[in-house]
Amino acid sequence: MQDDELISDAELHERERRYLENHPNPLSDDATKDLQQLGSGNTKYPQRPEDAVLETFENRWVHNDYVVELECPEFTSLCPKTGQPDFATFKILYIPDKRLIESKALKLYLFSFRNHGEFHESVTNRIAHDLYEVMHPKIILVRGDFFPRGGISINPTVILPNDVSPVLEKRLMSAWREDCAGQQ
Repeated sequence: MQDDELISDAELHERERRYLENHPNPLSDDATKDLQQLGSGNTKYPQRPEDAVLETFENRWVHNDYVVELECPEFTSLCPKTGQPDFATFKILYIPDKRLIESKALKLYLFSFRNHGEFHESVTNRIAHDLYEVMHPKIILVRGDFFPRGGISINPTVILPNDVSPVLEKRLMSAWREDCAGQQ
């Protein structure tokens, strides 16, 4: 089947039924046993990005190309030169492969930048690369919408991997445009 061909609802349901017969419930103890931060009752806030642990879990819908959208409106970091706070909303869109990011781990990771000095472009690239390294998604887009400073907004966008298929890039960018249009 070609990447751009559509399958019928009946065929999709049959594929999902066959898949679920051979894969455990992702909410079972086996699927979540390696997650150390979620539900621990003992949250430790990392003080540096290097100390944060990005945890992932198995994608039970690996045969579907679907877009996961995460919006993180409370990101803060510091200007590396002046020490002044920078505020941003981070938007993360990705088409997962075998792993998904666990949201509490992501929250703690982003929190770790609170007292960390790094330029907007650098921190956006760092977040994109760190997420890519732990998940290895088919494609990921990370955008930092930083609040204006001195009358200038800096809004870096990173797409990984660099050699992504045009079909996946088109699907992700379509979801991105729909998201942007819905916010106007």
